[in-house]
Amino acid sequence: MRALNPPDCTAVRAELRSLLLSAGWPPETIADAELAFQELFVNAWQHGLSPAPAVLVSLLPTTLRVAVCDDCPDLPESRVSADPFAISGRGLHLVHALTHRFGATPTKTGKVTWFELDAAA
Repeated sequence: MRALNPPDCTAVRAELRSLLLSAGWPPETIADAELAFQELFVNAWQHGLSPAPAVLVSLLPTTLRVAVCDDCPDLPESRVSADPFAISGRGLHLVHALTHRFGATPTKTGKVTWFELDAAA
């Protein structure tokens, strides 16, 4: 039986925040990274058939890349419900608005959905 709530990703969010704080990233950019990560993680759990999605975080000198792996080969599609009160359907639009780049790459066993944020100049 599938759990009703996604697995807890609090520890990953805290690690992401700590990493970006120690690298001197501004708080508003850190908040964007945390929210975009949360969206990808929940989508991987909800739609990607992964009970505990794997997360990869890379911090290069000027770019953060967060990737979430799941077990479903279907690539995500942006959708917006015609119902303005719908409780789902806006996640990828949110990720797009919060990040500089995002996408999905198929793998042998599913896909990796990722985003990148650039450091403030």
